[in-house]
Amino acid sequence: MNRPYYSTANGARRRFTVFAFASPRNFYHLAGRLIPWFTALGVLSGLAGLVLGMLFAPTDFQQGDAYRIIFVHVPAAWMSMLIYLAMAGWAAIGLSYHTGVSSIMASALAPTGALFTFLALWTGALWGKPTWGAWWVWDARLTSELILLFLYLGYMGLHASIADPRRADRAAGVLAIVGAVNIPIIYFSVYWWNTLHQGPSVTLGKAPSMAPDMFTAMLLMVAAFWCYAIAVALRRARCIVLERHGNAAWLRRRTK
Repeated sequence: MNRPYYSTANGARRRFTVFAFASPRNFYHLAGRLIPWFTALGVLSGLAGLVLGMLFAPTDFQQGDAYRIIFVHVPAAWMSMLIYLAMAGWAAIGLSYHTGVSSIMASALAPTGALFTFLALWTGALWGKPTWGAWWVWDARLTSELILLFLYLGYMGLHASIADPRRADRAAGVLAIVGAVNIPIIYFSVYWWNTLHQGPSVTLGKAPSMAPDMFTAMLLMVAAFWCYAIAVALRRARCIVLERHGNAAWLRRRTK
C-alpha cells in the first residue's frame, strides 16, 4: 500500500509521515480541518452529559442534589492535570528536537489549562460550602491544585515577558517540565495525607462507586471537556502560527 504524498513549501512532494506535521504549514492546515469536528463533538457530548447528569441521574442519598456539581468539577479537575502533562510533554519535545510546532502547542494549551484549574477550584468551593461548611480549607488536594494554577499563570507570564519567541519557548518550557512534579502530588494527596477531600470515585481496575447514570454523565462531560480543550488549543495554535510565520509565502498565497 502506497503512502500518500504531501507538498512542501518549495513544491517538492514527499511521502507522508507523522513528522510531516512538525511543519507549521502542514500543522496549520490539519488543525483547520480538525477544529470543526472537535467543536461539534464537544457540543453534542456536553449537552448529552448535562441533560443526563442534571435531569436523569439519581439524587445522592448523602449530599442530595448538591452533588451534581461533580459533573463540572471532576472533569475540570482531571483536565487541569492532563492538560498540564500534555503542555509539559510538548515543551519537552520542543526542547529536545527544536520543533517550533511543539512549543506552539505547549503555549496554546496553557490558557485552557489555567481555565480548567480555576473552574475546578471555583466549583470545588461551591461544593465545599454545603459539604464542609467552608468555602476554602488548606487541604492538601486544594492547596496543590492552587499551586497548579500558579504554575499555569507563571508559565504564561514568563512566556509573555520575553520578546524573542524561541527564548520564551525555552524558558517557559523548562518551567513547565519542572512544575510537572506537582501533578502526582495532586493525584496522590488523598492517599499520602489525611485530607478532607474524598478519594476518587473512578479508578483503573475497579468498578466505579457511583450509579451507572452518574458514571455515564461523567464520561460524557469528560469527553466534552476534552473536545473543547483540543478545539480551542488548535485554534489558538493556528493564531500563534500566523503571528510567527505571517510572512511565509504559503500564508501570503492563502490570504490573497
